[in-house]
Amino acid sequence: MGVSMAYVRSFAGIVFQVGSAAAYLQTGMFSARRYFVLLISSVLIITWLNLSNDVYDFDTGADKNKTESVVNLVGSRTGTLVAAYLLLVLGFVGLTWASVEAGNLRAIMLLTCAVICGYIYQCPPFRLSYQGLGEPLCFAAFGPFATTAFYLLLGSTRENLCLSITATVLSASLLVGLTTSLILFCSHFHQVEGDRNVGKMSPLVRLGTERGSVVVKWAVMTLYSLLFAIGLSRALPLSCIFLCAMTSPIGKLVVSYVEENHKDKGKIFMAKYYCVRLHALFGAALVAGLITARILVTKHIPKLVFQ
Repeated sequence: MGVSMAYVRSFAGIVFQVGSAAAYLQTGMFSARRYFVLLISSVLIITWLNLSNDVYDFDTGADKNKTESVVNLVGSRTGTLVAAYLLLVLGFVGLTWASVEAGNLRAIMLLTCAVICGYIYQCPPFRLSYQGLGEPLCFAAFGPFATTAFYLLLGSTRENLCLSITATVLSASLLVGLTTSLILFCSHFHQVEGDRNVGKMSPLVRLGTERGSVVVKWAVMTLYSLLFAIGLSRALPLSCIFLCAMTSPIGKLVVSYVEENHKDKGKIFMAKYYCVRLHALFGAALVAGLITARILVTKHIPKLVFQ
């Protein structure tokens, strides 16, 4: 996926926090211990995803000239791969513990599906990203699977095992999935030639950068159109619609930057980082909107549960 480690915590944190905020809106509960275990575990697993992706792209030659590749930076393929899978194991242990404590097996099944999406995205013998299927897998893993799973884990207790999956959490997961997939799509603009040379048929290799810039424009338009459509259906609180709409300037920046620089390899490299900012700001607005809605309805301080 190729974003720097400085962004990994934000990348994992937004998905996790949207699910957490949806759980708080639904139940009014907040377990500090489970929250931090899940946050750390999600960061570990996202780091595995990025490190192992660097290893397998190094194997195929896709990252031969990629200066930010961790394998190129540390000079050890084996060490990077061992570290990656150690982080995956540690992260999954944390997720399993939280699922057992919450008594919610649906959540661990959804998270397992998310990890499987990450594995078949990049790891041999599947390498589905080389067939142009990375974006759909990214959408499913970080949207419906992970966001819904975190919602179940933070909202469930042994006394409340049947927490319903509401239209609110599903709507939020769709929006998060879109912004996450956009990061992956834009990360390929500067490496189209390299991807084509090693047989990595990403959407941008198939489309070309000019048509790819049109896809980015429609993706951002779809994001905000879907936001307002969801608002009209009242699946999300009005506070979410208002706050997320305020992020539209960064959405416009992504579109204009890609349109102007899609042919410039030196400049278009930054497109994925603008997408990360859109993902982070949009996600933070979504979280703030969900929490605000709960506070406005209940008129009391969040119930903290320290276990």
